[in-house]
Amino acid sequence: MGLALLVGLALIAIAVGSVSLGIPMVVDALVNAVSGQASQSISPLDRIVVDLRLPRALLAILAGAGLGVVGCLLQTVTRNDLADPFLFGLSSGAAAGAVLVITVTGDVLGFWTLPLAAFMGGMMASVIVLVLVSKLLPGGPARLILAGLAVSFLFMALTNYMVFAGDQRAAHSVLFWTLGGLGLARWNLLPIALVGFLAVFVFALLRHRQFDSLLAGDETAATLGVDVEWLRRATFLVCAFSTAAFVSITGVIGFVGLMVPHLARSLTGPLHANLVILSAILGAAILLSSDIVARTILSPQELPIGIVTTSIGALFVLGLVRRL
Repeated sequence: MGLALLVGLALIAIAVGSVSLGIPMVVDALVNAVSGQASQSISPLDRIVVDLRLPRALLAILAGAGLGVVGCLLQTVTRNDLADPFLFGLSSGAAAGAVLVITVTGDVLGFWTLPLAAFMGGMMASVIVLVLVSKLLPGGPARLILAGLAVSFLFMALTNYMVFAGDQRAAHSVLFWTLGGLGLARWNLLPIALVGFLAVFVFALLRHRQFDSLLAGDETAATLGVDVEWLRRATFLVCAFSTAAFVSITGVIGFVGLMVPHLARSLTGPLHANLVILSAILGAAILLSSDIVARTILSPQELPIGIVTTSIGALFVLGLVRRL
């Protein structure tokens, strides 16, 4: 059922855009690509489908699924229902790296400059948070959240400084990147998103019983043989790596990692074996749906996808607060 939903949404996402295509045309183009006929006589429509829109749909699936799983794990290890992939300075660090490229250095390494700088910025923020927690602020999940917020504000200030002091003509590019989008989707960049997704998804499935034990509290988990502090730090590091991989291509897409775990728990319960899989499916579906809205609501102009997910997330949080 979930896979059928993703396939349907992916076909719609490929069909819509500045040049609208019918679903049969999309299917024909995909069949031609698989059978090898497209390589003999590539039509403009086939090129739109295979070279532009299919990588974009696949990136939405990988990034949405990965962010959903990251949010699920972070909410478990921090015992915070409002934890999401961007609570710990990841987005601010990645944004600082991207803004450095856009406003200061330029594409010194060609097409890979922006994704690489954003990835390095996100990982640098994560390492700083881990150092703060392990060396300066030893303690439980509350310390991890406080350290993440401090690092987030630090990198946010650095980003704003570079925007103000750099080339003002680049401000529009900076704004669009920080609001998130799938415009960088290319076949040669998809392996980055795939590695990010597989890292957090495989880790979550391999450790699902340990995450289940955390639901009963740290002391209970420790009596069951779980090294709680190691698991918490390993989870944060894997989540940081995956999130940095996604952000390096998509920019900052907020609220997906916050909403998805709550929706998944309401359908499958708190145990992680099924929760992780459903979080991946729902995350992919939400990001695909948001991309469809972002490309059609102001067509032919494209709306940053982060605006759509943030709007949905704001309504979701209001509904969550009313239930508490």
